[in-house]
Amino acid sequence: MAEVQEKSANVEGPGAAQEPVPAKKPHVGAHARHVAPSKGKRPKRGTRAKRAHNRASSAKLAKKGSGARPGSKAAKCLALLKRPGGATGSDLMKATGWQAHSVRGFISGVLGRRMGLKVSSETENGQRRYALKA
Repeated sequence: MAEVQEKSANVEGPGAAQEPVPAKKPHVGAHARHVAPSKGKRPKRGTRAKRAHNRASSAKLAKKGSGARPGSKAAKCLALLKRPGGATGSDLMKATGWQAHSVRGFISGVLGRRMGLKVSSETENGQRRYALKA
């Protein structure tokens, strides 16, 4: 047992390895709060007069347009609506492959607003019939 004590005494001597020093913790900044990101600035909008001018010029451009590209679904719809009796919603659905809400959106949005065309709508035998007004 005396030998074991001597060996341990030799290890603790002046040439012995010292205990490793723990590494320093990295310096990290404070954590940010958990909040939603800001929305940013609202884009500037034109004045009322300027917006009215833009609407008028876009309406002029819409009326100047010749209509739809030849062979397109819009051209097919226009051809059906130009017939003397007009066309029903189901006729337009068959010609284009669109659903009913898409046909109605095309009539009000594209024909009415973009192209500036007047579309008449009549109910006949439970079916709505659309036609272009002269």
